[in-house]
Amino acid sequence: MPTSPAQLGTPSTATDLELLRAFEPVVRFTSGEQFFPMDVEPYVRSSSLWLYHEDDHDEEVIPEGELTPEKLVEPRAAEFGSLFYLRFIGRLALGESTKALADARRLKQGQEHKFRAGVGRLARGGLLPRLGDAIFSATLLLRGRVPGATAAAAELKYAALLEQDERYVYHGRVVRQGGWTICQYWFFFAYNNWRSGFHGVNDHESDWEMVAVYLYEADGTLVPEWFAYASHDFHGADLRRRFDDPADLTLDGRNPAVFAGAGSHASYFVVGEYQAEVPLPVPPRIASLLEAVERFWRHTLGQGGEVGSGLRIPFVDYARGDGLAVGPGQEREWTPNLIDEQTPWVSSYRGLWGLYAQDPIAGENAPAGPMYNRDGTVRAGWYDPLGFAGLDTLPPPPQELPLLEAEQSRVAARRLELEQLIPERADELQRLGVELMSMQGSPHLQQQHSRLALRVEESASELKGLRRELSEVHAISEGIARQIDAYRRGERLDPRAHIRKAAAPTTITAMRFARASELWAALSLSALLLGLVALIVASPHHVVAWIVVFLIAFVFVESFLRGTFVRTVNRTAVVLALIAVVILAVHYWEWVILAGLVGLASFLVVQRVRELRA
Repeated sequence: MPTSPAQLGTPSTATDLELLRAFEPVVRFTSGEQFFPMDVEPYVRSSSLWLYHEDDHDEEVIPEGELTPEKLVEPRAAEFGSLFYLRFIGRLALGESTKALADARRLKQGQEHKFRAGVGRLARGGLLPRLGDAIFSATLLLRGRVPGATAAAAELKYAALLEQDERYVYHGRVVRQGGWTICQYWFFFAYNNWRSGFHGVNDHESDWEMVAVYLYEADGTLVPEWFAYASHDFHGADLRRRFDDPADLTLDGRNPAVFAGAGSHASYFVVGEYQAEVPLPVPPRIASLLEAVERFWRHTLGQGGEVGSGLRIPFVDYARGDGLAVGPGQEREWTPNLIDEQTPWVSSYRGLWGLYAQDPIAGENAPAGPMYNRDGTVRAGWYDPLGFAGLDTLPPPPQELPLLEAEQSRVAARRLELEQLIPERADELQRLGVELMSMQGSPHLQQQHSRLALRVEESASELKGLRRELSEVHAISEGIARQIDAYRRGERLDPRAHIRKAAAPTTITAMRFARASELWAALSLSALLLGLVALIVASPHHVVAWIVVFLIAFVFVESFLRGTFVRTVNRTAVVLALIAVVILAVHYWEWVILAGLVGLASFLVVQRVRELRA
C-alpha cells in the first residue's frame, strides 16, 4: 500500500468518466456464482412490465419482447396502493420447470468455477438455531412465491444474454457534496439466487449493490480517503474503511478489492465466509421474557452462551473470492455506463426491477432502482451519499486544520466570556443572598421573601450551569489543541476508531466426526420430530417422562458430535438443580417461607447488634 494518499490520486481536471475508471473496484466472486453485473437495457428488453393493483390482482402492461427502456419510462397513471414491477421470468408450467431445472444443472456442470459448500451451515449452529431454521423454511410454504425453477430459468436466460454480449457493466455516478467528490459504482444483477444456489435467506429477481469511493482535492489532485461497501445489516460509518486501514481494506494500486457474497452479492472488505443471522419475528412479550431468561442465565447463574440464539437463524454468506474476478488487470474488465438524475430509467421509473412476490417480510420482493426505495421514496444512498457512510460530520482532510483552528478561536472566545461572566453572576448571587437573609424575622415581608427566594434559586442554577460549561470548555479546548498539534505533526486518528460493528468472517474450526456431524445436522430435527411422534403413539400413558428422557439423550448426542459434551453436562446439572429448587419450593412452600422469615430475622439481629457495638 502506498505510504502517502497523494500517490493514489488523479488530476482534479479529470472528467467524471476518467474518475470512475481511475478508482474502479476489483470485484472477486465466489466459485459457482451464476450472475454478474450487467447493463440494465438487455434485462429490460427481456422482461415484461406489470402493475399490481390494490385489490390484489396483477395486470400485464407491456409483454416481454415489446418492452424497451423508452417505453419503461413513459408516464402512466395508477391508483394509490398500486405498484409497477418488471418480470424477468414468467409463470412456468410443470414441464417448463422440470426442463429449466435439468438444463440449469447441465449448465453448472460445464462451469469452470464450481461451488463447494464446505462445512454445512446447519452443522455450524446448535439445535435451537436449526429449529428456528425449520420454522423459517415452513414460512416459505405460506409466503414463498419464487420457486427454485424460477432461479434455474433465470440462470439460463442470463447465460444466453451473456453469450450474446459478454460485458461486465457498472453504472457509475459522480457526486460532489460537502467538499467531497464521490464516485458511486452501482452493480445490477439479473437475479439474487442466494437461497436456491447457496442455501441463503432469499431469492428474488434483480439485485442492486453499490460501492462508493470518497475523494478530496489537494494541490490539484483528487485523493481517495474512504471506501464504502453496501452490505447486510450494516449502516452508516460501519460501511466505510479509510485508505490506510490495513486490517480490512485491500487496494490493488488505487483500486479497492470487493469480495462479493455468493448469490446475495453483498460486498465485503475481507475474504471469507460470513455468518448472517435472521431474527425470527416473535411477540414483544415473548421476546422480553426470553431476554429476562437470558440475563438470569448469563449474569445471575454465571453461565456462558446465549439462550436467545434459537430465535436467530444462521445463514452463511460465502465471500471467498475464489471465482471470477472483474476489474482492472483481471480476467474480465469493466464496461462503465454513466448515470445521473437525467438518465430516464434512473429518475422516471419508480417501480421494482423484478417480480413483486407480495412477500410479507419483503425478502422475496425485487428491489427498486438505484435512486428509489421499494415504496418509491428517494434512496438515502442516492440523495445523501455522505450520510450513507456516516461522513456528513467529517470534513475533507485539507479542511480539518482550518476548521479546528476556527473552532479553537470560538471556544477561546467563549471561555473568556465565561471567565468574565461568572464573577459577575457570583457577586450578584451573593448580593441577593444577603438581601434574602435580611428579610428573616419580618413577617410582613413574606411575599417579597418568597419572590426573592425563587430568584435566588434561578440565579444559583444559572451560575452552576455557567461553571459547568466553563469546565467543559476547558476540556474541549485542551482536546482541540491536542488534535491540532497531532495534525501538524502529521499524525492521524485511528482509521478504525469510527467502527462500532464490523463484518468479520467466521472461523471454521475442525469438527469432531465432521461427516457424521453434518449428517446429524441435516437429519436430526426430522428424527427428533418423528421420535416424539413414535413416543406419543407407543406410550401415551408415560409420554411426558419418555419425552424428557428422549430429549436429554438427543442433546447429549448433539453435544458429543459438536465437542461440547463437558459443557453440556455442566449446564444440564445447573438446569436440574434449578428444577429441584422449584419442585422443593412448590411442595414445601410453607417451610420455605418460614425458613426465609427465620433467615431475615437472624440477619436483622446481627445487623442491629453490630450497630450497638459501634
